[in-house]
Amino acid sequence: MTGRLLRMSTLFVRTLRDDPNDAEVPSHRLLVRAGYIRRNAPGIYTMLPLGLRVLRRIENIIREEMDDIGAQELSFPALLPREPYEATNRWTEYGPNIFRLQDRKGADYLLGPTHEEMFTLVVKDLYSSYKDLPLSIYQIQTKYRDEARPRAGLLRGREFIMKDSYSFDVDDAGLDESYARHREAYIRIFDRLGFEYVIVRAHAGAMGGSKSEEFLANAAVGEDTYVTCPACGFAANVEAVETPSPAPVSYDDVPEAHVEDTPDTPTIDSLVELLNDRFPREDRAWLAEDTLKNVLFVVTQPDATSEPLAIGVPGDREVDPKRLEATLYPAEFRPFGEEDFARYPDLVKGYIGPGVLGEKGATGIRFLVDPRIVEGTRWVTGADQPGRHAIDLVVGRDFTPDGTIEAAEVRAGDPCPRGDGILEAARGIEMGHIFQLGRKFADALGLQVLDENGKLVTVTMGSYGIGPSRAVAAIAENTLDDLGLCWPRNVAPADVHVVAAGKDEAILAAAEQLARDLKDAGLEVLLDDRVGKVSPGVKFKDAELIGVPTIVTVGRGLADGTIEVRDRRSGEREEVAVERAATHIVDIVRS
Repeated sequence: MTGRLLRMSTLFVRTLRDDPNDAEVPSHRLLVRAGYIRRNAPGIYTMLPLGLRVLRRIENIIREEMDDIGAQELSFPALLPREPYEATNRWTEYGPNIFRLQDRKGADYLLGPTHEEMFTLVVKDLYSSYKDLPLSIYQIQTKYRDEARPRAGLLRGREFIMKDSYSFDVDDAGLDESYARHREAYIRIFDRLGFEYVIVRAHAGAMGGSKSEEFLANAAVGEDTYVTCPACGFAANVEAVETPSPAPVSYDDVPEAHVEDTPDTPTIDSLVELLNDRFPREDRAWLAEDTLKNVLFVVTQPDATSEPLAIGVPGDREVDPKRLEATLYPAEFRPFGEEDFARYPDLVKGYIGPGVLGEKGATGIRFLVDPRIVEGTRWVTGADQPGRHAIDLVVGRDFTPDGTIEAAEVRAGDPCPRGDGILEAARGIEMGHIFQLGRKFADALGLQVLDENGKLVTVTMGSYGIGPSRAVAAIAENTLDDLGLCWPRNVAPADVHVVAAGKDEAILAAAEQLARDLKDAGLEVLLDDRVGKVSPGVKFKDAELIGVPTIVTVGRGLADGTIEVRDRRSGEREEVAVERAATHIVDIVRS
């Protein structure tokens, strides 16, 4: 087996000393500075040779594990016809998030954001019997989504690489088995990719279906917040957390509701301070969570119809946009603006209460509340009058919401939905998402097979996605340090980075010979053979920035018959005799 030798003198790479102006997160800054990617437009990047090598190694790991569970690779076009997406209603549901275009004859197409419809139709076209199933097929292909706010380099792009695979089974028991096989394959994939990750319960969102889990890379810059319960092992993306709803409480001893002047209370804290000073409770002090905050939104459906929505949450919490987005999907939402308030004169900004909301309220605006707001609970909220609040307003006695909604933020310290534990919070980057789709797409597109009794049954499906291009950034984010990138060996662009640290012909010749010996031994070698104005200091900084896991320096020690071998991650160094250097380095790489 022969490896490969890349030379810095001819490699298409340019390292930078300064951070790019548009870079928001460390991985973005370093991938640009180290010469892995270049920006073409917002959310659109070119993979340069080093970046492409990392991407291909990630893809190969994915292929090996998918093939190992019997999945078969195919490839669909990125340019897709409108009709299948009309059949599943996603042509409309995707709204502005897909790229639509027309051909010269006026026919509608889209650039594929995901390919459930295509997978379903190709199986329908070729298979008709239970004997053909189970089946798992996958592709690794470019996807396109018109992100409103592309950010963080490869982490949130408008064009990206995705591995999407789908399982097809006759019944739910078969789906459970296919899901379990894919889940185990994903665990092996992420173990091999070499970074810290967690598996959490997830919201199915646009995909629908039942069971859904995400694989999140631990990262402070991650867009996803997840919570865990050390007591019971519960783990979930905050979008999928179901708020425990307390039991109804008796309100027999709660005073009658009364409206009071509450001047100079622009914040919840100032309101609570005034309440405890002027209207103290008989049982305990008022707290921020005793106040009811009513927030107004305009919700727009994919068909462009809109309606107002009021959401009531405890005053110590905010509405979490991501939780609300997941709950309302496929509808979109925006906060009420001045023009919206103008249409509803009964709404008093800053003092909106339940009295004007709901089916029976003066505005008729649908009023949904946090699950904690149950019958018998006692609240302080707006009195629908400027500068005034209603105190001791009781659910079920003084007002009745139209229903509940999961929209309030989930925080560390909240009770675990499964038991008596307390939740801890962290952030992560979504790297993989697996779903039990069920029959949503098979029903819409008529995917049926004959079962063993000769009866037509609808096939049940699973969906399993990984983002290889996002993985480039997520792995970088999870493993970088103060010096630069620091790749795990399984995905690094090379196994060894050999630095010729000097202009002496003997140093250059020894570095060249070592690089060739390593290549002949089957290793991927990056040789810094640059001469001229490139100093050893620049070469060392570039080696640290590029982040190959083993850095070998051929320099002054050569006069004494040694070279330096350094572990990029730990920084440990050792002097190795030249005559046994190649064997020693091969052992390091293969161990």
